[in-house]
Amino acid sequence: MGEKSAKAKVKPKARQRRRVKATRLKLLNAARDMFAEKGFDSTTIDDITERADVGKGTFYYHFTDKQDLIAELIKNMTDELIDSMDKRCEDTVDLPALLDDIIKIHIDFFRNRWEDFVLYFQGLAGLKLQESYSGLEEPFLTYLESIENLVDSVIKHRLPPPLLRRFGCAVAGFVSGYYSFAVISTEDEDVDKALVEMRGAFVSSLTRFINEALPVEKTKVGLE
Repeated sequence: MGEKSAKAKVKPKARQRRRVKATRLKLLNAARDMFAEKGFDSTTIDDITERADVGKGTFYYHFTDKQDLIAELIKNMTDELIDSMDKRCEDTVDLPALLDDIIKIHIDFFRNRWEDFVLYFQGLAGLKLQESYSGLEEPFLTYLESIENLVDSVIKHRLPPPLLRRFGCAVAGFVSGYYSFAVISTEDEDVDKALVEMRGAFVSSLTRFINEALPVEKTKVGLE
């Protein structure tokens, strides 16, 4: 009898955990939509709770404030992007191929996820506004480090960390800058095509930049 009673108590707890998880996800999705429509600054907690169709108290049960929610959205998005890069670049050993793969992964990742691109773009911009959006640094630094580690893995001779950081920033800057302007200046269906066409020039330039950073006596990688 005692065993049956214990099992009976477990089921309601499991249902409660599922409900809590579902509500949190509803708030995150509502916030992602609102940020894409209005931006971080203009979106209020009231906007988010109204879109999620929950009370304001429910918001504060799950998150400390809007900043806390933004940080979680950014972390979820960058974690997924990092996982995509790690899986698809696992067996890549050639530098130009690696850089090309990294850009392609970003294109594929954001192709049908405009809301996530807005998070990416606004999050990068928000790094300069630490008083308003603290907590964004860690997920973006982890994201940059993943790019740096991938680049470092195909270069035989170790480069200084500050130089590797430049490469990570270059990739992030290319994706966020070009993609955002392409959306404004081209038809929606042409955005990815335009970015693909620019990818070759970017990869070639970055490969040359990396090779020029290596000591003269070292063997260059990826260029004839």
